[in-house]
Amino acid sequence: MRKQILAFTAACLLAACQEDVQIAKPDAITLTPEAAGHYCQMTVLEHTGPKAQIHLTDMPFPFWFTQVRDAVAFKLSPEEPKNIAAIYVNDMDKAKSWEEPGFDNWIEAEKAWFVVESKQAGGMGAPETIPFGTEEGAKAFAETNGGRVLRLADIPAEYVLAPVELSSASQLKRNEIEGVQR
Repeated sequence: MRKQILAFTAACLLAACQEDVQIAKPDAITLTPEAAGHYCQMTVLEHTGPKAQIHLTDMPFPFWFTQVRDAVAFKLSPEEPKNIAAIYVNDMDKAKSWEEPGFDNWIEAEKAWFVVESKQAGGMGAPETIPFGTEEGAKAFAETNGGRVLRLADIPAEYVLAPVELSSASQLKRNEIEGVQR
């Protein structure tokens, strides 16, 4: 009986320890000329605007995205893997410019503030989800370029998953209603 109690106690302790074990979040990787967009297979650096990288738990290298919108679509798409270890996006508060968003100014997507529905298209010409490290930076961008400031979890799936033609048309209609000038 004593052996059974000891075995049960050891099993419980082992189970408790295993619950506390967390896989370390991978660090962001420096953007290099070799990075190719996950969906388009084009060189990421050939496109303007913010970029993203998604790390999966079972892959040593991240998927790269020429637009942050595509990374958000990857996260929300039911067809894509759900074993996401980390998502990093360019912090546009720290970017030199839209043309040079940066190689190492990554922020965790969950910590970023995003501007959606602005008049600024992404590097592939589609509506963009533009990330900032501060709410103030996102609000300032939205004041100049239109749009709404949201957190990652609040970005509507239809904004990133709808065909670009529909997203653009709905954005134009919203701009008309809100009186945004282009």
